[in-house]
Order: sequence, then structure tokens, then C-alpha cells
Amino acid sequence: MIERELDNFVDDFYQNNTKALMLTGARQTGKTYAIRRIGKSYKCFVEINFVDRPEAIDLLKNADGLEDLLLRVSALTHKELVPGETLIFFDEVQKCPDIVTATKFLVDDGRYRYALSGSLLGVELKDLRSEPVGYIDVKEVYPLTLNEFFKAVGVGDGVIKALEEAWLQHKPVDDFIHVQIMRLFRIYLLVGGMPAAVKKYLQTNDLQAVRQEQRAILRLYKRDIAQYDPDNKLYLDEILDLIPSELNAKNKRFILKNLNEKAKFSRLVNDFLWLKNAGVAIPTYNVEEPKLPLLLAKSRNLFKLFQNDVGLLASQYSQNVMPQVLEGDASVNFGSIYENVVAQELLAQGYPLYYFNSKHQGEVDFLIEQDNAVLPIEVKSGKDYLRHNALNNLLSTPEYGIQRSVVLHNDNLKDTGSILYAPIYMVAFMRPQEPKTFLAPPDLSGLR
Repeated sequence: MIERELDNFVDDFYQNNTKALMLTGARQTGKTYAIRRIGKSYKCFVEINFVDRPEAIDLLKNADGLEDLLLRVSALTHKELVPGETLIFFDEVQKCPDIVTATKFLVDDGRYRYALSGSLLGVELKDLRSEPVGYIDVKEVYPLTLNEFFKAVGVGDGVIKALEEAWLQHKPVDDFIHVQIMRLFRIYLLVGGMPAAVKKYLQTNDLQAVRQEQRAILRLYKRDIAQYDPDNKLYLDEILDLIPSELNAKNKRFILKNLNEKAKFSRLVNDFLWLKNAGVAIPTYNVEEPKLPLLLAKSRNLFKLFQNDVGLLASQYSQNVMPQVLEGDASVNFGSIYENVVAQELLAQGYPLYYFNSKHQGEVDFLIEQDNAVLPIEVKSGKDYLRHNALNNLLSTPEYGIQRSVVLHNDNLKDTGSILYAPIYMVAFMRPQEPKTFLAPPDLSGLR
């Protein structure tokens, strides 16, 4: 069984509150499995999938009140609902948004617990008449992170803890461990974090079999595109297909003219948003200045577009890339897939994604907000990781006030003061700090 942080989140959720939980995110990221796992802890677990059972849509939508709705759920599943010991799971709820609206009344009733899940929810939820805020918590589900992959292939908790301590203390990793973890990192570049691909790798160690799983997932994404946005299917397909080549371009920025000579961002913005909201692609936006808050300097029509999973990205390249990646061939530029790993790791940790690009100062791969400061991150896949003119320019510009930066690369950790050179896999430990309690009691003196 693949151990995931999501499982701990789901366990804690159902132990500590009475609301419903909705899992959203791209297809094949493990949403349904996570709910079925927690369902085993209930005396009665009921599942209705609105794709597999389309007749349930009208049956539940036309229910006459709460009791009739619950009666129809019981009849559909041929199970007797047990108060206090039943979890009811509505899957693929984008097909039946009325059930999301009805969740307010189901949760208020209090007899049973509820879980919801579906793909394309970021696309479809906008059509809900009344999203029951306060009754549903929404959790975004991503592919396996680096740490989850390392644990899945057998890396011990003690080793992962030692890696995290090295990151926190800015100390080099044991050389033997570093070499082994780098080899596993290169495997992750090809396998990625889609649970089906990881499971296939664990069963077979066959990267060709893994590639077949990944290609099947990409075909599934394209079927979603055809089904949910038929008017823009052509552009969405092309955008998805262009991600690998655009990331291999010199500045990695998505160039609209490569899609269509007459393309304008204003006409295609909904296509990019569709891919983002469906969880299929990860946009990283350019900022005009590396100053807090980065959101205010965001440029809406200048962005890099990453794949939601590095394994899916690698599967779109030639099969010849496999031995080159595994061997760490220094003559090959792996910059695009290295950056894709960093993008999906930072996103999974909750960071909004930005980069900086200026004609005068150059381009820095990522900017994040950490410890109330801007932290620039450069990603280097080759041996020349000490060369980073754009990063130097940011550090030497007093008005930016940037004191620290990170360069992620293949070698061991080295701290030079203003620049921390860290192994690429340490992006797994760049988590945001937990928010501190900030009390602001009102001063009512003289107002009574």
C-alpha cells in the first residue's frame, strides 16, 4: 500500500469535525482511493458514482426532501444506513451539482457522515447555484510528492528525517545517501507521482509499462477536454501537446504564436484557465518586480505552463530520454523536467507560483513568499550551477531587499550566506511556516 499524507489528513478530518469533505484535483491522483480507505473504518460505507450510475442523477435530484433523498440513497445502494456509523460517498459530483447543494441539509441532519469527490470540479463548481460554505471543506489532491515516492519505494523514515534536518541545519548530506537519493530522484523524473504509474513501477520496475500507464492518463485528459469543452477542444488539445516543447524553449515561456499565428491571449484565456482549474496544467506567472506581495506584481498574460505531473511530462518526450535521465547524462539539458518537479512540489505545499524575467536583469526560475520575504529559487540540472547572473542581479539590487536565495542542483549542500546551494530533492522540505497566532483585541477605552 502506498502511504500518503492525504490519508492522515482524511483521518484527522473525520475525527475532529462533523462537516463533509470534498476532494478535488486532476483525474487519477488518488481521490477515490482515499475515501474508500477511510470508508473501511465505518460499519456502513455507501458509494454512488454519478459517471458509472447516471440514473442516480435524476433520481437524487428529484427527491422530495431530506428523508426521501436518504431513502433513495439506501435503495440505490441496497444498504441500510446506520445512524452514527455510516459514511456516504458521492463520487464524480461534477455530474450532479445538486448533490453538492444538498450537502448543507445532509450535514445539518447529523445522522451520517459525507464525502464528495470528482474531477474537473475547479471547472464545474462555478455552475453551482449555492455552494454550502461552512458545511463542506475542500481539499485539493495532487500526485505523489517526492517524499511520498521515496517512502513508497522503501526509503526509511529515519533517512527522510535526516535529509530534512540537513536542509533545516544547512548541512551536507552523507555522501552515500546523497548519491542513492539522487538516483531515486532521477527515477521519479520518469515515474512521476500518479498513483497508477507508481503502483505499476513498484510491481514491475518496468519503465516502459509505466509509460503506458502515463499515456493512458493523458488520453483520459483529452477525452475530458472533448467532453467538457467541445467548442475549444482543438486549442486545449494543442496547448496540452505544446507544454513539453514550450518548456524546452530558451525562456520556457508559453508563446501564443506557436499555437496560432493570430492567437490573442484575450481569446484563449479561458482555455488556459480550464487546464489550470481541471488540475491538468500548472501556470507560473511572471512578476514585474520581486517585491511583497508578489500577487500585486503578477503579469496575467506572461507565464510558464508546467504539466501537473513530471512523469506525464517525461512520457511525452522520446523514449530515448529514459537511459539519459537514469544515468544523469551531463550532456543533456534536463532543465524543463527539473523545473516541473519544483513547480509541482511547491504547488503541493501551498505556494502560489511566480517567476521573474527582465530584459536588463535576466530570469529567475521561481519566486515564493517565505518568512515574510521574497525567496528566489534557481533550478540547475547541469554542472554550471554556480553561474546565475540573474539571481546575482536580484541579490545586488538594494531596493528589492532580498537577503537569501536558493539554488537547487545535483550536488551536495553548501551554504555561502546569501545563497544556499541545495540538492534538487530538498525542494521537498521547503514547506511554508505554520501561521502564528496574531491577536488584535479592540481598544474600547473612551468608547463606552
